[in-house]
Amino acid sequence: MNDVAFEAGQVLPEQIFRVTRADLVRYAGASGDFNPIHWSERTATAVGLPGVIAHGMLTMALAGQAVATWAGRGDAVTDFGVRFTRPVPVPDDEEGTKLSFTAVVKAADAESATIELTATCGGERVLAQARAKVRQV
Repeated sequence: MNDVAFEAGQVLPEQIFRVTRADLVRYAGASGDFNPIHWSERTATAVGLPGVIAHGMLTMALAGQAVATWAGRGDAVTDFGVRFTRPVPVPDDEEGTKLSFTAVVKAADAESATIELTATCGGERVLAQARAKVRQV
């Protein structure tokens, strides 16, 4: 069991993840997603993107990591889903981009809690309808 007990209305602490171009290369290798919008500035801008963007599933995975951290363990997460609303541009520098995750516990009982996440990059929301259900203590 996890050691965390959630209460409805509880605001969870912000978690920040940095994503660099090197992270995109590693993720492409692990996932098999070598779409050039994730590594080629020329291709990304040619299709109307602001530049190279992070894989959507990488963004979702980082949101899942935030939930697992709040819950105290990954296997406490029983349901998880998001909708993608904006791309996450990743500049070609050492800093990369910053993804911020915050959340509020929308409902909680003795068995589970429902968490609504907010994910932002550069002040813009990048996920919508981001929700997770976690087992309680």
